[in-house]
Amino acid sequence: MALTPPPQNPPGHDHRTPEAIYGFDARGVAKRFRHAAIFGALDSLHPGEVMRFVNDHDPIPLLGQMQARYGEAVRVEYRQRAPEGVVIDFIRQ
Repeated sequence: MALTPPPQNPPGHDHRTPEAIYGFDARGVAKRFRHAAIFGALDSLHPGEVMRFVNDHDPIPLLGQMQARYGEAVRVEYRQRAPEGVVIDFIRQ
């Protein structure tokens, strides 16, 4: 079976949304893949872009890993912090 490479985007093609906020609902990702998927998404953000993270619990261990990995390169802003779940904006600096 031959693999065909994906089509190339024209130079300068930009995939960002106009408001540069991308949703990431961790509840739909298998637990064993969550952190890898989150880090992959964060690595894909350009400065000024936001990943709006939704989860069913406060991800304290993840935030510690993010601090160690990204330092000041990613800002964390809680938009909702409740017993039923959290919404956090991760903002690429």
